[in-house]
Amino acid sequence: MAEEKNLTQESVNEQREIRIQKLRDLQQAGNDPFEITLASQTHESAEIKDNFDALENKEVSICGRIIARRIMGKASFVTIQDKQGRIQSYVSVNDVGAEAYQSFKKQWDIGDIIEIKGFVFRTKTGEISVHAQAIRLLSKSLLPLPEKFHGLTDTDTRYRRRYLDLIMNPEVKDTMIKRSLILRTIRNFLDNQGFIEVETPVLVSNAGGAAARPFETHFNALNEDLKLRISLELYLKRLIVGGLERVYEIGRVFRNEGLDTRHNPEFTLMELYQAYTDYNGMMDLTENLFRHVAKTVLGTTTIIYNGVEMDLGQPFKRITMVDAVKQYAGVDWNEIKTLEEARAAADAHHVEYEQRHGKGDILNLFFEEFVEEHLIQPTFVMDHPIEISPLTKKKPGNPDYVERFEFFMNGWEMANAYSELNDPLDQRERFKAQEAMLAQGDEEANTTDEDFLMALEYGMPPTGGIGYGIDRMCMLMTDSAAIRDVLLFPTMKTLDK
Repeated sequence: MAEEKNLTQESVNEQREIRIQKLRDLQQAGNDPFEITLASQTHESAEIKDNFDALENKEVSICGRIIARRIMGKASFVTIQDKQGRIQSYVSVNDVGAEAYQSFKKQWDIGDIIEIKGFVFRTKTGEISVHAQAIRLLSKSLLPLPEKFHGLTDTDTRYRRRYLDLIMNPEVKDTMIKRSLILRTIRNFLDNQGFIEVETPVLVSNAGGAAARPFETHFNALNEDLKLRISLELYLKRLIVGGLERVYEIGRVFRNEGLDTRHNPEFTLMELYQAYTDYNGMMDLTENLFRHVAKTVLGTTTIIYNGVEMDLGQPFKRITMVDAVKQYAGVDWNEIKTLEEARAAADAHHVEYEQRHGKGDILNLFFEEFVEEHLIQPTFVMDHPIEISPLTKKKPGNPDYVERFEFFMNGWEMANAYSELNDPLDQRERFKAQEAMLAQGDEEANTTDEDFLMALEYGMPPTGGIGYGIDRMCMLMTDSAAIRDVLLFPTMKTLDK
């Protein structure tokens, strides 16, 4: 593993041995920090600073990691870091006692976790601090933190050692806390709309509901091959059949695909299904949801990502895929009547396609090639071709297209929604078409799910459904450049041992 330039492996090993000896000395003196099971923490750093007027001269107990020290004879300053931030403490031999003070000076190090009891005051320089009256070592850090002036900047090390990243880079901690707030806000919004949160299987015999290649595994107890889910859809729609009417799930899904700034093979997906509505209802819900999350988390409906403003306060644009391709590629798909004409248009515009692709597939290729990058402001792209939408209701009077939209921001697909197909006979034919594509080499095609078809045969009401990429939402809301920046533990290639 690449080490930070300011700390060589040799110096790390030397410091580790020194710190281990300090720990042994503490243990021999009967002060083993690892025997401590409970600490006192009445306040945190930001809480003290934000409420100084009420807390001045009041006793508090704080805990955190030593980030900095200034040793000055019989009195010193130490800065600790807790969940909320950093705060300084004044430590004097006259207050904490000679034994504790000597241990603090000689046996404690940057990175150690400590407890400080004292009262809140403001120093002569105006800094809000805690005047220590008792100090205690809670945990000994055997490895040194990265040198403070350079910090932890190596990207590979940051992702592999996220614990160090969180310690050294406050903006990373802030991003992860915002992610948690985003999820909590989504749940509160949906709960208030009458939805209930449910859980569905991760290990499945048939990984359907999306165009993706699954991971495969083996269940020893039953001697069966299983897959990790690529979607939440088919089980959630079973619950609509069962009468739950409004359900959602936020969970990990797994797709056997590449790694880039917007893709991780395991990621967080939210899908929700609402009976007695359609894709128009999903558009309204999405618009209200994104606006509410931005307002709650950021305090504004204007998102700034990589210097570009995106306005969630205005009504979101709505455009059909055909009109979008006409606008940005100059090709009117309404005038293309046959597969041969679609192929000719693709050849003329240098759009690559495969022999198995139908007319609708080629339309989608045009959209991906010419349109997506222009969809910066919130935009619903509606009415997709039936070839790429095996689980969606046909548009009345126009069976080549379906009632589906994808929601775009910043040129990214943020959500995918349908007026859900609830005709079991039509659904069976769609599965057959997917099986044919699979036979022609499309590894992302769906396979027939007989149990799901049986559920549909008991009757599913008209339903609107949608899936949201939570990680991409978090990227936009936190101005994060890559999906790995909003995942605490992104997938990484295993290092050679």
